[in-house]
Amino acid sequence: MQKWNEIEVEEAKKLNEIKYDFVTNVKPAYQVQKGLSRSVVEEMSKEKKEPDWMRNIRLKALEIFLSKPVPTWGPDLSELNFDDLTYYIKPEDRKANNWDEVPKEIKDTFDKLGVPEMEKKYLAGSVAQLQSEGVYSRLRKQWEDKGVVFMDMDSALQRYPDIVKEHFGRVVPPSDNKFAALNTAVWSGGSFLYIPSGVQLDLPVQAYFRMNGALEGQFERTLIIAEPGASVHYIEGCTAPTYSQYSLHAAIVEVYVKKAAKVRYTSVQNWSDNIINGPTKRSWIEERGRMEWVQGSLGSKITMTYPSSILRGEYASTSNLNVALAVGPVWKDNGAKVIHAAPNTSSKVVAKSISGKGGMSVYRGQLRINPGAYNSKASVQCDALILDDISKSNTYPHNEILEESASFSHEASVGKISEDQVDYLMSRGIREEDARSLIVLGFLDDVLKEIPLEYSIEFNKLVKLEMSKYGAVG
Repeated sequence: MQKWNEIEVEEAKKLNEIKYDFVTNVKPAYQVQKGLSRSVVEEMSKEKKEPDWMRNIRLKALEIFLSKPVPTWGPDLSELNFDDLTYYIKPEDRKANNWDEVPKEIKDTFDKLGVPEMEKKYLAGSVAQLQSEGVYSRLRKQWEDKGVVFMDMDSALQRYPDIVKEHFGRVVPPSDNKFAALNTAVWSGGSFLYIPSGVQLDLPVQAYFRMNGALEGQFERTLIIAEPGASVHYIEGCTAPTYSQYSLHAAIVEVYVKKAAKVRYTSVQNWSDNIINGPTKRSWIEERGRMEWVQGSLGSKITMTYPSSILRGEYASTSNLNVALAVGPVWKDNGAKVIHAAPNTSSKVVAKSISGKGGMSVYRGQLRINPGAYNSKASVQCDALILDDISKSNTYPHNEILEESASFSHEASVGKISEDQVDYLMSRGIREEDARSLIVLGFLDDVLKEIPLEYSIEFNKLVKLEMSKYGAVG
């Protein structure tokens, strides 16, 4: 008779193989030639029928990208050859707002991922992207009637050019880093979410981004604008099939949290082990605004992500809750950035990491309380669990407290699974491998409990699968 943990792991493997690790056999409607050049950028912009101002932004960003070196302060990115990649692959000529209108091969992809079913049960709206472009977007009529806008970013550029132009690249300028410059030059797809003043969505919205091939890039651009008093929960899902060659994901997320507004951004990423993942995510928070980042990072070969919050208005606040699993020959370079630029602001950062079977987990954070940010409060907590003697965990905090009236605390811990805890659970009739698995999930509980229930059940199974790949637990 199979034991319960073996059954769960087997279910998780089937879930991963059926639901995530498959390739969509669809002939692209259009794609550019391999490699990055001025002509490729101009060709993309022309194909998208973009205004001149957007094409000019792209070309200036390309110059910035070419002038910046590849980062060397973190994981080894020497494998990354920008001339090997295809930067724009358009899977379909038309976009749908009804699943029945989506071409069968593409609809089958998102059926396997469970996106249509999630939309029916839990969501106020959804956007689905395959490769470089959105293929589907829909928002429930009750929210459309209140002025909420949720669609793919390319469509928003055509339908709401003034709003896009006002906000595009202000939170994350192309000069910020090399990957930000790359995204600005070749961005495609992503999601645009606008919530009018006082509108509070009682159901989350979701964007799902799916890569499909090797040596391709996905560079979606997400823009969220919550007007005064608005609130929304945005959920991001990301997956890709496994190939022997790498692909690059370098998204940009820009979030505007206006006066007394609230935005929660939950990201559940289950990348395949060949993905290099380097997104830039940042928010501006005005007076009494609230920004919450919740991030679960599974898979990928390399991940470098540091969601950032700039507290610009008095009594603005933010939290950043992060789980990263570095199991096997992977490098997870995760963290958070917070700048307190106004009085009475508050922030909380909680980062949890697990490394095993030679994995490297890194917390890289920056927290700054500016002069004049009176009575601001900030706390940072970094906890690492190392499963064996060949794995590593490093912490690189950079904290600048430049206001005497501010309060700040930083805690960091690194440990292994307690044999006393294992023995105690075994004395209660729990098998050793089951006990170790329970301890790992308990270690992650601070963050996992913030993921919506319908997602956290699946996430727990995938955590066990990630552990089982290399025999990390049990």
